[in-house]
Amino acid sequence: MSSSPQGHGHFGDRLRNWLSLSGLVIMLGSVFAFLMLFIVDMMKGSANPYVGILTYMVTPAFSTLGVTLVVLGIVFKRRQERREGRRTPIVIDLSRPRDRRILGIFVTGSILFLFISAFGSYTSYQFTESVTFCGQACHEVMEPEMVTYSHSPHARVSCVECHIGPGATWFVRSKLSGAYQVYATALDKYPRPVPTPIENLRPARDTCEHCHWPQRFSGDLVRTYHHYLSDEENSEYSVRVMLRVGGGDPDQREVSGIHWHIANKVEYIATDKSRLEIPWVRLTDSQGRQTEFRTPEFTEDIARHEIRTMDCIDCHNRPAHIYKKPNDAVDRALAQGWIDRSLPGIRAKATEALVQEYATKDEALQRIAETLTAAYPGEPTILPAIAAVQRIYSDNFFPTMKANWRAYPEHIGHKDWPGCVRCHDDNHVSTDGQRTISFSNCNSCHLILAQGQGEELELMTLGGQEFKHPGEDYDPAFKCHDCHTGGP
Repeated sequence: MSSSPQGHGHFGDRLRNWLSLSGLVIMLGSVFAFLMLFIVDMMKGSANPYVGILTYMVTPAFSTLGVTLVVLGIVFKRRQERREGRRTPIVIDLSRPRDRRILGIFVTGSILFLFISAFGSYTSYQFTESVTFCGQACHEVMEPEMVTYSHSPHARVSCVECHIGPGATWFVRSKLSGAYQVYATALDKYPRPVPTPIENLRPARDTCEHCHWPQRFSGDLVRTYHHYLSDEENSEYSVRVMLRVGGGDPDQREVSGIHWHIANKVEYIATDKSRLEIPWVRLTDSQGRQTEFRTPEFTEDIARHEIRTMDCIDCHNRPAHIYKKPNDAVDRALAQGWIDRSLPGIRAKATEALVQEYATKDEALQRIAETLTAAYPGEPTILPAIAAVQRIYSDNFFPTMKANWRAYPEHIGHKDWPGCVRCHDDNHVSTDGQRTISFSNCNSCHLILAQGQGEELELMTLGGQEFKHPGEDYDPAFKCHDCHTGGP
């Protein structure tokens, strides 16, 4: 490789220096990595927001580095030419051992760089799809989501399958979302707790319904909910319920039960971000007839509000990040024998210890141990009870992120949050005044087969029993969540 030593070099000649050639190799590697990540992500079928960071931020950064090296090489070469008054291009004479050695090292290094770029890009792609990356890369921010996810029914479903789903429609949106999340985390601009519901979450029919097929929901489920009273005896009062799950395919069976809400088109307006206040509902039946229901206080024009179509997430709003309520978690620990029921008043004391405000998790675990040890001095069974209560706290309370059951309403049921009663409150009246969305017709969704303790739970009534409030009478005008708040 040679050229005339006279005259002013052309642009191509000035590229012939080791610095610029190294920059060109880096540019080539970054372009190769970009194309590989882009093609693999498109062929994958489901977009990963964090791949956008690699594809649209990291690889362009290396391209910029390559361009910078190319420009610097040209500048240095031009200065050298001006200083020496001649062009000094790279001359490779393969008859010289030194030139052969340098060229071999350069070519080998370039090939190795391209190979590492390809391997690193694909490996990085696989890592960004993993639960480890989603839940642990930003440890403090995502710790509550990661811990609750690991104990949820969806613990074997990867994060991107629910949060992104398949198809290219949401590709660009997920990339922008992932890039902003990194920015917010790096500069500590994220809220505590992380707010829900997630804005512009993909509809459940594009994610949940790939596994949970509404047209094949059928039958009933029997569940026993073990509860204990906050008295000295920790008295049991359990309820055996038949949940009328119902079906969602009118061609196969009668549409009824809980999933009637999915088989029919139900639209609603929520006036708060948590979707706890729903003053307007519209039902479109199988014949296309529409019926609007309003609360008496809601007189606004519906055009001013967002109208949402009800789907799975409107009830199952915590399918993978479940913060167990303290009373339910302690009830479960008592039922499983992790906490000794013979400890007087342990149900109330354990729950009370959990709901206190603590600055850090370490402080909480220490205070829980001190409180329960002081309440039961010398009791040998208090030690496993303390361990169980501490485990409940670690799995469901995250003081740094201010995340616990209080921060995240759960819409399933109606014991500790409004849930079903957001609409089924006897207060939503149709425009003709002839119909209401009833609260009293509980048997449409569930039947109480048995309630109480011991032999009472074996005396089942297939037609259903009227609920008997344990311990004391209650005013039917009150809704469950008016008194039950998840605490003692």
